[in-house]
Amino acid sequence: MGRKESTYTATDGRDKGRRYHIVEMSSRQSEEWAGRAIFTLMNFGVDIPDDMLTKGLAGLAAIGIKALSKVPFEAARPLFEEMMGCVEFMPDPKNAAVLRPLIDDDIEEVATRLKLRKAVLDLHLDFFIAAGRSISQADSVGQTLD
Repeated sequence: MGRKESTYTATDGRDKGRRYHIVEMSSRQSEEWAGRAIFTLMNFGVDIPDDMLTKGLAGLAAIGIKALSKVPFEAARPLFEEMMGCVEFMPDPKNAAVLRPLIDDDIEEVATRLKLRKAVLDLHLDFFIAAGRSISQADSVGQTLD
């Protein structure tokens, strides 16, 4: 089974009708991204419960992505930039097979950027939240998932 994919279509503003293709990060990249996010939060004094440290993106979701707002932008910037690496632009909305990496002019509205970041997180967190539930269930019966 391949990586999950989705399409986001902007519904308003100057980007209305523009389409973006989103592809899930690899499991290694997702784990590292979540680890960097958690350690960034800890470095800036956000309290991370011990049980969240082992849950990757599911743990980060439980803490709340909004916790990243507690760190200086420059510390969070690499995480935000990496998220946008999951997004490609569909220059011809009628031909979804034609994709290219984003350039600055592909997104004109800040709101579209924020919605795309949310779409990236949603694509990734569906799986990781389910994985987090599996880990919690295994922990509650004394099993480990090795």
